[in-house]
Amino acid sequence: MNTTNCYHCGDDCAKTIIEFDEKNFCCNGCKTVYEIFSSNDLSYYYDLQAAAGATPKTVEGKYDFLDTTPIVERLTEFNDGDLQIVNLYVPHIHCSSCIWVLENLNKLNPYINNSQVDFPKKTVRVTYRVSDISLKDVAVLLAKIGYEPYISLDDYDTIKKGVDRSLIYKVGIAGFAFGNVMFLSFPEYFDLASSESSGGEFWLNKYQNVFRWLMFAFSLPVVFYAGKDYFISAFKGLKNNILNIDVPIALGISVLFIRSTLEISFNWGPGFFDSLTGLVFFLLLGKFFQQKTYSFLSFERDYKSYFPIAVTKILPNGKEETAQVYDIKRGDRLLIRNEELIPVDGILINGIARIDYSFVTGESEAVYKESGAKVFAGGKQMNSAIEIEVLKSVSQSYLTQLWSNSVFQKDTSNTFQTLTDSIGKRFTLSVLTIAFVATSYWLFFDSSKALNVFTAVLIIACPCAIALASPFTLGNMLRIFGRKKFYLKDTETIEQLAKVDTAIFDKTGTITTSKKSTAVYEGIALTLEEQLLLKNTLRISNHQLSRSLYNLLEEYNIVPLDEYKEHTGEGIEGTIRDQHMKIGSSSFTGNTETKNAENTSVHISSNNSYKGRFIFANTYRKGIAELFKDMSETFQLAILSGDNSGEKTTLEKLLPKLTPLYFNQKPKDKLEFIESLQNQDKKVLMVGDGLNDAGALAQANVGIAISENVNIFSPACDAILDATKFRELYQYILASKQAIKIIKLSFILSLLYNVVGLYFAVTGQLQPVIAAILMPLSSISVVAFATLMTNLLGRKLK
Repeated sequence: MNTTNCYHCGDDCAKTIIEFDEKNFCCNGCKTVYEIFSSNDLSYYYDLQAAAGATPKTVEGKYDFLDTTPIVERLTEFNDGDLQIVNLYVPHIHCSSCIWVLENLNKLNPYINNSQVDFPKKTVRVTYRVSDISLKDVAVLLAKIGYEPYISLDDYDTIKKGVDRSLIYKVGIAGFAFGNVMFLSFPEYFDLASSESSGGEFWLNKYQNVFRWLMFAFSLPVVFYAGKDYFISAFKGLKNNILNIDVPIALGISVLFIRSTLEISFNWGPGFFDSLTGLVFFLLLGKFFQQKTYSFLSFERDYKSYFPIAVTKILPNGKEETAQVYDIKRGDRLLIRNEELIPVDGILINGIARIDYSFVTGESEAVYKESGAKVFAGGKQMNSAIEIEVLKSVSQSYLTQLWSNSVFQKDTSNTFQTLTDSIGKRFTLSVLTIAFVATSYWLFFDSSKALNVFTAVLIIACPCAIALASPFTLGNMLRIFGRKKFYLKDTETIEQLAKVDTAIFDKTGTITTSKKSTAVYEGIALTLEEQLLLKNTLRISNHQLSRSLYNLLEEYNIVPLDEYKEHTGEGIEGTIRDQHMKIGSSSFTGNTETKNAENTSVHISSNNSYKGRFIFANTYRKGIAELFKDMSETFQLAILSGDNSGEKTTLEKLLPKLTPLYFNQKPKDKLEFIESLQNQDKKVLMVGDGLNDAGALAQANVGIAISENVNIFSPACDAILDATKFRELYQYILASKQAIKIIKLSFILSLLYNVVGLYFAVTGQLQPVIAAILMPLSSISVVAFATLMTNLLGRKLK
């Protein structure tokens, strides 16, 4: 079928083609944008990439709330009464042409001083003069050119904080000190200062103490600033009777610093300042590598990321005004327009509501409500404007109560013990035992060596390599997974993922795609005249199912209807000459059969005679059968769906035999189901997509949100998986298990170094050069091994 695409947005123009300047547009909005670009010398936009924008939607009244001063003050990051700076989230940013257009806003409106795009975060930072243009005007301008800003209640509540760069500063200081101390220690390694044969090295011998005290000076900020977090962590652990990995690290740093200071003070030797600064530098480098994750993704979103900041309130005199959503109280009357979210529970007063509750319940089909019916927060109105009377404020609504479940306030970070922490306790006890036993032995046989042995054991056994193995392995895996479009919240998620043994999946939007794209006709075959009437009647309707069916049917000639009617909540009807057709619900078309009533269907009757129906089926993601087959070998699987059981037969064919299927599951039901599994000592993975899955995702040991666009709204979760990579989920889980094996192998490698070093320490033979070689060598080799192995593992992933 031949299609004509819009010159601006690239959408199919269908039968509505607007011609202008020898180009085709799908709507007046796209035509207007083209005119704006052309008149402002921005037509180069179309040379960068065709159809990069988005079809502008009706924006009249949508941003009226931005005229409210308190809201503007909370949204702007700088506001001195004359100049304002605002950072707006624009989901449609996706290519170089988007950046080019948004960074040329000053050409579209001269009152805009500057605009900068942050591509990974999909934000545009706009600077403008308040006296000439308002924040509302900026938002409307962006919407009109196809880059509609997304402003939510979460933006209003978020207190803007500066970027924490303390770790970067610590790494920089430790690295600077380490480099200088290594340079100053170079003569000590080869004993140049005291060598009689090096007569030309007299100046090294003369200034030896100066070099040593310079090393001491460089070590001070490393110990007391860069390394202070290890002392704090060790102190907190001991205070709570926990021997974590930071205890031996803090001991090692302390002993290195104290012994080195004593050595240079009494001229016993050069100390271990090189090992000290190198130890702290590598530890901080590992921590930095571990924390370097996806700042442009949000894993902590809640309902406020989806809620509007303000709504339209209808006053007793009939006038409309914009009100902040937190100011709405019981008894207020609100106007909810098409595609606006209902922010509070209420009673429908005027209009017929067609509400999409999929965001809250998971049910994919919209529900119809008439005057007097109760409506709930979180539903999206999909019809003409309605009026509701508020029953509860935002804080008391059903959706907020759902989010107030204790699972969302639970700090899971304190309930999971990492592999490094579990080893830390045993390692600390072992090191202290060896130190005290060796010291006791030398006190009895040669007391002059006792102190030296005690400090040497603590120095050489400092678990630098062990502490580095985990952050470098898991940090590198974070990077590899991200490259494969699997974005994890932190490194602990990899460890949790490696332990799961049960996998629970939502249905709608998770194992199915978000759009219904297939339909099967059941019934009496339609004549050519009936098919022509069906296509032309559907063409006029804007209903979601009508549009879906219209796009699936074959091309027919466009014929004007003699009569057309739309019955809200029931269906549509059209007439051409003596041919009359009804399209819609079963009762509307006169169907008396109830077979497969749970399936989403569009029924057809012609001249008051029932003909049949088009049954819509969900389109399941590619490779779902193979994925579940592979996972069933090592996992217990189950499906939890908020939908009805209409797809049960299809799912039974796709999934392994005896896979449990649960339908009509409310958010609370999903959460409690996972909790019951955990009470049986199961490690549960939950895979979902919407806010209705948020409780289950938070309750699960690992919650993964499937997303068609990782930058658009996703619920609070531990990981975000790009929908195109759904088939590879099991590979990622297996890769997590392999990463844990790499960490264990790194521990063994580190242990070998410790055994060699401890031999020299316990026997009293530890020399500065040995410590200087073994400690950095163990750290560098473990980091190199972990990086190499994880890169090899990453290459095996599709």
